[in-house]
Amino acid sequence: MTLPLDTSIEARDVQREIYRRLGGSERVAIVFRLNALVRETAMAGIRRRHPSYADAEVRAAFQRLTLGDDVMKKAFPDQELVEP
Repeated sequence: MTLPLDTSIEARDVQREIYRRLGGSERVAIVFRLNALVRETAMAGIRRRHPSYADAEVRAAFQRLTLGDDVMKKAFPDQELVEP
């Protein structure tokens, strides 16, 4: 296992124990929150790089990042690829 560079071994062990004590639904809730934070961060980066993009273009650029060009072309054959 790779150790985080900004966390001591003791802190990592405490965090692991806390996660072990959580129920399944609590761990799933954490995963969903982290997923939402990553998505928001990625979309903020797209907005920063392309301030003129409308919301639909930001979503399309994010989809391209997460799905890749091949899937985007198959899923949305009439839509031009938006630069992330």
